[in-house]
Amino acid sequence: MVAMDGLTISPLQWETVYRHLEACLPEEGCGLLGGRHGRVMAVWPVTNALHSSVRFRMVPEEQLKAFLWFEQHEMELVGIFHSHPNGPCHPSGTDLAQFAYPDVVSLICWPAEGNWEAKGFWMDGKSYHEVPVMIMAEGT
Repeated sequence: MVAMDGLTISPLQWETVYRHLEACLPEEGCGLLGGRHGRVMAVWPVTNALHSSVRFRMVPEEQLKAFLWFEQHEMELVGIFHSHPNGPCHPSGTDLAQFAYPDVVSLICWPAEGNWEAKGFWMDGKSYHEVPVMIMAEGT
């Protein structure tokens, strides 16, 4: 797979991500982003099996269901999102060590003054670098 330049997501998809993360507080929330060529076409919230405020592990059955649905709809995994309820606003050491999908964007979100903020990252298990996350209306 060729690395994407970033991630494009619609305002409605952002809202879906943030509603899920808000509902998970004070625990980390997580989920998958399906699409093509860096454009998000589906947001799939997944339960954090660890129910932790500092770590997440997706419930395997929910994760598999999402992968099968993406495949049925001719999508690929373009991103994984999760929250850092208490920061930091970048990948943690645990995120780096446990990241298993190097060809997708890791979207890390955190609550900031009543709103949610997010950044996208490429990770390789040892390091990371930020990539653009663009909010664009459908069809643009």
